[in-house]
Amino acid sequence: MIGDAIAAATGVTVETVIIRTEGDTSTASLSSLGGVGVFASALREALIAGECDLIVHSLKDLPTDAYPGLVIGAVPEREDPRDVLCTLNGVTLADLPEGARVGTGSPRRRAQLLSLRPDLEVVDIRGNVDTRLRLVEQGNLHGVVLAAAGLTRLGRLAEAFEYFELDLWPTAPGQGALAIEAREGENITELLSIEHPATRTTVTAERAVLAYLEAGCSAPIGAHAEILDGVLSLTAVVYQADGELELGCTRSVTLLENDLSDADGSVARALGAAVAAQLLEDGAADFAPLGATR
Repeated sequence: MIGDAIAAATGVTVETVIIRTEGDTSTASLSSLGGVGVFASALREALIAGECDLIVHSLKDLPTDAYPGLVIGAVPEREDPRDVLCTLNGVTLADLPEGARVGTGSPRRRAQLLSLRPDLEVVDIRGNVDTRLRLVEQGNLHGVVLAAAGLTRLGRLAEAFEYFELDLWPTAPGQGALAIEAREGENITELLSIEHPATRTTVTAERAVLAYLEAGCSAPIGAHAEILDGVLSLTAVVYQADGELELGCTRSVTLLENDLSDADGSVARALGAAVAAQLLEDGAADFAPLGATR
């Protein structure tokens, strides 16, 4: 998709290089893998080695620490960041039977499910979208929670029967967005054609929460930022793994005219840091497994 967008905008010839990562091949749970860099390391090694010129990440899987020698050259416009529930016959979360089996590989989604339906049996699953939906089709699970963005990009959004709104169910920082990484110092002007400044600003704020909490991308943290009428608002929630406790914070800042073109994202980072500091002051570290390597 990114290759086609760059080719259409610039006329350059784009070759796609497929690289498999530990996150793609391992069947272990994300929490046991650590969740940090498992979808990124092999790609980054290939970029450094010159096997490709750009790499495409799902931004929610990208560690928040900068990688030596690489930069995020572009952040395209974001897809729908919400999570969705896929079930047979369009059954909603509220209508699932008591003790229903719902699958997810995300500690955050697990905590959110249990906070709303503590009677559920939340099953740790891995695999691609086809594999996860097949578990429902074959009756092994009553439902699975997936990202709307992933289903959209695969052309399977019709299989989403319930959308979880972000004010109740904030998703992973950066969910729905992509990051295009390049070697530092190289002038990849083609990336300008797919950059979306508002998306970069919002995901920078969300990821700053993770960075300042020193939490990995598998930590049970939801964050969502948006820009409305020139105001950047950010909400973040830290969950206890069993869903019994959660702690949230919302803050906002008015953007100046040049803030969206600030490549460093200093305003967005400062907002994320302020939200993280408030969460820590309120006791978030007492019940959430923070402090993972970023």
